[in-house]
Amino acid sequence: MHTQRQDTLSIVVPVFKEEGSISTFLDTIGPILDRVGLEYEIIFALDPSPDQTEQVILEHRDRDPRVKLLKFSRRVGQPMATLAGLQYSRGDAVVVMDVDLQDPPELIVPMVAKWREGFDVVLAQRRSRAGENWFRRLVSYVGYKIINRIADAKIPPNTGDFRLMSRRVVREITKLKECHGFLRGLVAIVGFKQTLVQFDRPPRAAGDGHYNRFFGSLRIGFNGIVCFSSYLLTLSSQMGFLLAGGSFFIGIVYAIMKIFGFPFPIGNPTIVILILFMGGVQLISVGILGEYIARIYEEVKCRPKFIIDEAIGFERLSPVPFPAEKVAA
Repeated sequence: MHTQRQDTLSIVVPVFKEEGSISTFLDTIGPILDRVGLEYEIIFALDPSPDQTEQVILEHRDRDPRVKLLKFSRRVGQPMATLAGLQYSRGDAVVVMDVDLQDPPELIVPMVAKWREGFDVVLAQRRSRAGENWFRRLVSYVGYKIINRIADAKIPPNTGDFRLMSRRVVREITKLKECHGFLRGLVAIVGFKQTLVQFDRPPRAAGDGHYNRFFGSLRIGFNGIVCFSSYLLTLSSQMGFLLAGGSFFIGIVYAIMKIFGFPFPIGNPTIVILILFMGGVQLISVGILGEYIARIYEEVKCRPKFIIDEAIGFERLSPVPFPAEKVAA
């Protein structure tokens, strides 16, 4: 008699200082995952926290061995924590989501349905963003527009890290060597068959977020622009040529007017303003160049993206690149 191994689902949840959210999250997601009808594991990728987050996770693990914990030797940030969870996951499909319930667990049901239809990536796209002011929504809108205009990777607007990925997508992502961990861009680069599931984003279930605050989101967005496009370098070069051409033109006009005795309407304040403007443009150009050089420097060092302090609930301490292939038994 020939049987096939049952499909499995991994849930990867990066956490930091979330002791008040863990229990609510697990109580909410458990019945939903049972309804999906797949074997599953929930991997908490924990940045070392000063609160009781680790203890709360371990208490739940004592009651349910499907709850697993990756703890890092130092704080690595949400992007790297997410990549670690992907590397240690064993599911045929992997969902990345936040613990604060702003990524609604019930959306996993239609995401898994889309995966079963044959899609390798199912992105959760926000129709609305409860709890965010107009300025942050505006910054998000402009950020997605800029990235999709100039970057190599096209990212659907209003999609965060909340998504389902098939095992082959996870396998290809974990092969990539980039150290920035911009998951949205990495998934776009990998490609495969993708679709969207829309939802209305609710407010946090408890407390304040400690990941992806406003400036953190700006930093992640800037990484997306710099790491997936050389457009800023091109823009700085174009600005340099434009200023040089303008200065040369002004110089010719000034020489002609001087030769023919026309008064030239320029004084010390104007010269100072022009010098300061051109100096500012030069500093910006140098800063852009420095950002690219800094990322090259980070890449060539080839330091590990993360170091695991404890891996609790895993059969082995090394990453699991992919589960055993389905075979006839």
